[in-house]
Amino acid sequence: MRQLLTLVLSLGALVLPSGLAAQTGAAAPDGTPSAAEIRAQKGVELAELELQRIKNLVEAGALPRIRVEQAQADLADAQDQAVLERTLYGPFPARGAGEETSAEMIAAAQRRVDRQQARLARAREIIAAGVAAQSYVLPLEEELALRQTSLDLAHLRARLIIEDAALSRVPKAPDAAGAMLDDSELFAQGMEHYDGDGGFDESRDLAPLELAFVSRFAHPLPISAEGETELHRALGFDHRGRVDVAVDPSQPEGIWLRQYLKLRRIPYYAFAHAIPGKATAAHVHIGQGSTRLITPVSSRVGAKLAPRSHSAD
Repeated sequence: MRQLLTLVLSLGALVLPSGLAAQTGAAAPDGTPSAAEIRAQKGVELAELELQRIKNLVEAGALPRIRVEQAQADLADAQDQAVLERTLYGPFPARGAGEETSAEMIAAAQRRVDRQQARLARAREIIAAGVAAQSYVLPLEEELALRQTSLDLAHLRARLIIEDAALSRVPKAPDAAGAMLDDSELFAQGMEHYDGDGGFDESRDLAPLELAFVSRFAHPLPISAEGETELHRALGFDHRGRVDVAVDPSQPEGIWLRQYLKLRRIPYYAFAHAIPGKATAAHVHIGQGSTRLITPVSSRVGAKLAPRSHSAD
């Protein structure tokens, strides 16, 4: 798994085009473009310059005309990525503008998927003709998977926008369980729990998550604990099959991670700060809550280990 992430990072522009490998940076409340949006717009400008350069070379007979089509597709990719930086990764739209924003966001993500599928189809034709090896398509397939994830997230965010608009029309009347708490109130209490479908398979679910995170933030997923660790054993927790990610769940990386996990219906606990007996610091715990293996007394007397209660550290 780690080798796969190293490969993705080393492939650079092949797997993560300049528009896709956007850094973190949320838009300011006053509407000022985020750092990622500014970089995306720079990517559009560079793609426009490259298209004009290639057109000049084609007219001079130095390049085949197909290069113009490729440069046009690259420009369209950059333009759509700029749309995604504003609509998918930016702040929620003002109520009343959500439907238009959602349609624009999904259309941009879908076009990026369609273009990559076309590139992959052409690559497979080249392989079938014996011009290239099978490995030629690997970075293209990985890029397609990343774009499909962005499209999935766009559909998820569209649903969240619709739900947000619907909730805004319902008078808030929190019950004793706090079912109507919004995000800020929730994290004031320190923890969010999402059940999902109850399952997290590390061998199946972790690698796609890591790839998607790298594509969004251009650095590896900051895993602080994967499976059983000395710290968890010392605390008496069975952490096997669980993963802790060192992100603040209320910040851009943590918000993205929570959205991704909800999209995949993967259970998690999100901690805004340390909570005695549950979390040692702000992080997102992926998977069901850890079971407590031992009590302090049984650990001192060497009693038989037995699952006791759930925690989430």
